[in-house]
Amino acid sequence: MSRQKLPEHYLFEKKTHQAFINAVEDLGTALRQQGPLDEKTANLIQLAAAVAIRSEGAVHSHIRRAMESGASADEVYHAIVLLTSTVGFPTVSAALSWAGDVTHAP
Repeated sequence: MSRQKLPEHYLFEKKTHQAFINAVEDLGTALRQQGPLDEKTANLIQLAAAVAIRSEGAVHSHIRRAMESGASADEVYHAIVLLTSTVGFPTVSAALSWAGDVTHAP
């Protein structure tokens, strides 16, 4: 998990459904360890998936994780805008707004 403070809802779910959340976290760890992708690249890929499913919370989380693993704000924004021809401008525009929540860009 990210070193940032976890969202209250996530903490509630972790407390309420501890075995389930632990299993999800363990799966994430196992998947990241399965291949040759570095942590930054893996986080940018997961960011792209979060954008594609329009999950604001996951976008926030994966931006924080990507930046903690060495991605610059420019790399985060580039990863998002690359999705325009795949997921469309409205989805990318929303994701850029969510990115601003984390990077504190306008």
